[in-house]
Amino acid sequence: MSIQYQHIQVKAINGRIGAVIEGVKLSSSLDATVVQEINQALLKHKVIFFKDQSHLDDIEQEAFAARLGTPLNHPTVPVKQGSNHILELDSRGARADSWHTDITFLDAYPKASILRSIVAPEVGGNTVWANTTTAYNDLPEELKTLAESLRAIHSNNYDYAAKASVPAEVLAKYKDFFNSTEYETEHPLVRVHPETAEKTLVLGHFFQKFVGYSQADSRRLFDIFQNYVEKLENIVSWRWEAGDIAIWDNRATQHRAINDYGDQHRVVRRVTLEGDIPVGVDGQLSQVIRKEVKRDVSDYRYVASEVDYEKVS
Repeated sequence: MSIQYQHIQVKAINGRIGAVIEGVKLSSSLDATVVQEINQALLKHKVIFFKDQSHLDDIEQEAFAARLGTPLNHPTVPVKQGSNHILELDSRGARADSWHTDITFLDAYPKASILRSIVAPEVGGNTVWANTTTAYNDLPEELKTLAESLRAIHSNNYDYAAKASVPAEVLAKYKDFFNSTEYETEHPLVRVHPETAEKTLVLGHFFQKFVGYSQADSRRLFDIFQNYVEKLENIVSWRWEAGDIAIWDNRATQHRAINDYGDQHRVVRRVTLEGDIPVGVDGQLSQVIRKEVKRDVSDYRYVASEVDYEKVS
């Protein structure tokens, strides 16, 4: 994909994934042509990074994100207090330290995420992204044929915060919200990207099992395909500084926050954008299998200073 950029400078980091974007100050008032070039760079490089964007606050992050799509709130975790769409990830309450694609327990899971670093550890705390399109391309033809025939169940029964070194009461409250509505959704293992027409693998830690396969056989198959995602050739790592912005195509990547920074504090704030329902190579759509509401989180907000949730009066 050869693209001529007129308004931004795009510097690839790796051969398969990742680029630093220079020459632009992100805001909600960017010209439409600049926004279009940013989206083109995103589609090509899968994850793009902007340094020195500390002028953005929560309101402007939300407004800029809306230029790229329609914001989508997390369905079970309350937004940050005083915001409309911000999901705050504070290392005192959650650490997303396993490979995943955001919210794949929904049928129309997010198309992209915009993540802003607020507090960065002095050492460690990198996030890594993997290109799930090149992972598919690396498969032998026989595995491609198998992959294109598989359907997978994803669920939010998995909770990445379970690995966090946080007080038990904080973790219990987080898990109570994370599973406040229980979802099971069936996706094709291989989806066709709606903008690039590339084939890309849909896996990550919300995966439960393959339709028609036992749990044990599903896990063996999962490991085969997930290992292609995690190949070093498909991965880029980003060393955060406060004020950095990362935007990733959630339809063509997985990511993981490296939990190697001990008791140092790490805070990031994320806005996700509405996606479309995946379509498999055979034309079949993803579908919701189960949605069981246990608690309505719309009346709650995340209180950052307390790493807690409170009911909005």
